[in-house]
Amino acid sequence: MPKNKQSQNLAAQPAKLADLISYQERSVVSRTIIDKKAGTVTLFAFDAGQGLSEHKAPYDAIVYILDGEADVTISGKPVRLVKSEMTIIPANETHALAAITRFKMLLIMIRS
Repeated sequence: MPKNKQSQNLAAQPAKLADLISYQERSVVSRTIIDKKAGTVTLFAFDAGQGLSEHKAPYDAIVYILDGEADVTISGKPVRLVKSEMTIIPANETHALAAITRFKMLLIMIRS
């Protein structure tokens, strides 16, 4: 299904973010909700013990935890997040994510 079609299916109707993505054993799953020139909105589901290795992005991002518990390390500083908490990852800062328990998150990346 094309990216635009996915977001159109969600337009002008209620949706529970955590229900829009499912966990998969020993995996990280992602689903793009919006992909525009100005930024992206992406859902992720991490199984326990999974993560994203240290990397940088040229844009500011918001990580919002929908379910579970995760460690987000930003420029060497660990931040433990649980359901309903968020943090901001500043542009060009080294960061990584690790699942303490399986968790779901919403990632909002602002490009402009």
